[in-house]
Amino acid sequence: MPRGRRRDGVVAQIWAAFVEHNLLTYAAAIAFQALIAFVPLTLFALGMLGATDNRRLWTKHVAPAIHDRVRPAVFNGIDDTVRRILDHGTAGLIVVSVLLSIWYLTAAMRAVIEALDQIHDVADTRSWGVRIATALLLGATAGGCLFAAALIVVGGPRGFVLGLVRWVAALALVAIVVLLLLRFAPAQRPDAAWATLGAALITVAWVVASLLFRLWITYVADFKSPIGTLTTLLVLTSYVFVSSAVFLAGAQLDELLRKQRSA
Repeated sequence: MPRGRRRDGVVAQIWAAFVEHNLLTYAAAIAFQALIAFVPLTLFALGMLGATDNRRLWTKHVAPAIHDRVRPAVFNGIDDTVRRILDHGTAGLIVVSVLLSIWYLTAAMRAVIEALDQIHDVADTRSWGVRIATALLLGATAGGCLFAAALIVVGGPRGFVLGLVRWVAALALVAIVVLLLLRFAPAQRPDAAWATLGAALITVAWVVASLLFRLWITYVADFKSPIGTLTTLLVLTSYVFVSSAVFLAGAQLDELLRKQRSA
């Protein structure tokens, strides 16, 4: 069979599986919970920076990047809020932000588990406690790794060589998360050999989407106008949704390859 026709056949099968298993709805649910979890995760990061007296990430990297892209009044409000959290970050703030983060990340992971069970055409016979524990552990691990990857990209060392190291480290964290989810989230654990091509597709697609989002933020987005700010929020939402959909597409690709191999 010609390579182009074979590729079209695989894409058609993945799309058919998306429709059959309602995977776009699962992708939207995952993205929604992930966006909500971003708020307490940010509060946790700021609380930890304040508790450890490490304000350099904000003052040297994040704040200067924001300063010239928003109106002075907006920046002053953001900077004042962040500095208050850094100066008065308490153990209570850290604990509450951790609990909220785990709650929303666990909800996102429940959607991931259900979507992967649909992809593998299996019923989850695990007990309620096992399913919750799995979602909690995977959610906390995935959230911590992905948030660390974002912090590395934003606040890591600069320069070509160090910047390359920064992206490689972030990429490694994303790859770990993808492999863990593909391997341990579904009720039927797939053979590790079939959690490779899909994982590679997911990781590469995440890099491309992240670079495009960064280019938008750096060169296109205009935070000084209401329309520009709303457009950026829409692009951020789309970025998270596309990342979720690509993850499910990679998992579906692995399942299709496994079925073709065993047929």
